[in-house]
Amino acid sequence: MDSPEQLSRHFEGNRQRLTALACQILGNSADAEDAVQDAWVRLSRPGATDVAAIANLDGWMTTVVSRTCLNKLRARAARPESPTDATGPRLRLRPDQALGPEDQALLAEQVGLALHIVLESLAPPERLAFVLHDSFGMPFSEIATVLGKSTEATRKLASRARRRVHAVDPAEIETNPANQRSVVNAFFAATRDGDLDTLLTLLHPEITFHADGGATRPAATATIRGPQNVAERAATFAIPDATFQPITMNGSAAVIVYTDQHPVSIMAFVISHHQIIQIYSLLDQARIDQLINTPG
Repeated sequence: MDSPEQLSRHFEGNRQRLTALACQILGNSADAEDAVQDAWVRLSRPGATDVAAIANLDGWMTTVVSRTCLNKLRARAARPESPTDATGPRLRLRPDQALGPEDQALLAEQVGLALHIVLESLAPPERLAFVLHDSFGMPFSEIATVLGKSTEATRKLASRARRRVHAVDPAEIETNPANQRSVVNAFFAATRDGDLDTLLTLLHPEITFHADGGATRPAATATIRGPQNVAERAATFAIPDATFQPITMNGSAAVIVYTDQHPVSIMAFVISHHQIIQIYSLLDQARIDQLINTPG
């Protein structure tokens, strides 16, 4: 494949597949397109790559795109996104109990939000190993080459990620707004009263708490797992004089937290079997203001 035209046609024939792969890994179509374009630049630059020496060009392109995605994930972890390039599903705020029969599609967005919370809580190598193997069927030996790890270590990374993803079963997510709100109200009552025993009964054994500080509060970004750890963090939610405005975010029960009449966080809850399995806490002030000013 010496002809630049032939090479270009071959790459374009794979672009859709590569973009889908990158989008699954990154959760962001713009970043995915950038990753694929980076691979094309490497492939097409004169003298940069000996194409004739590549035995499996499709596999080579997959590896290059995967490594680019891994670098982007690591950069993202070190430098949270600005409000304009945040990843994951579009966040939608609506008034509490505003979901009717015509809004059933919004309830389905809970699954997207839940998966986003899980994926964002994974370390970059875990996320890459899980997506490449479980979504695209790439052998662990090839993923290990991308990660620079042993095959067995790569297998363990994917297994750990898979366990966390599968803990959130879409069929078991509570979609009834009243039932969701009942659990969330009990959660805040327990945190306000300092009732640790009740709080622990409300937290699912596989609970994940993801705080998203974004660009304005990067130090606040954190992931906490397990009922005991989340319960200890929940004690910090009992802010004196704070007020809570019930809303929904992507079909999930949520609240806007105000101090001195100023919104300081938005918290969304995913409920399963009458327990909280995920909490997403948005602390990025720029995104909070953006969402409140552009609801729905």
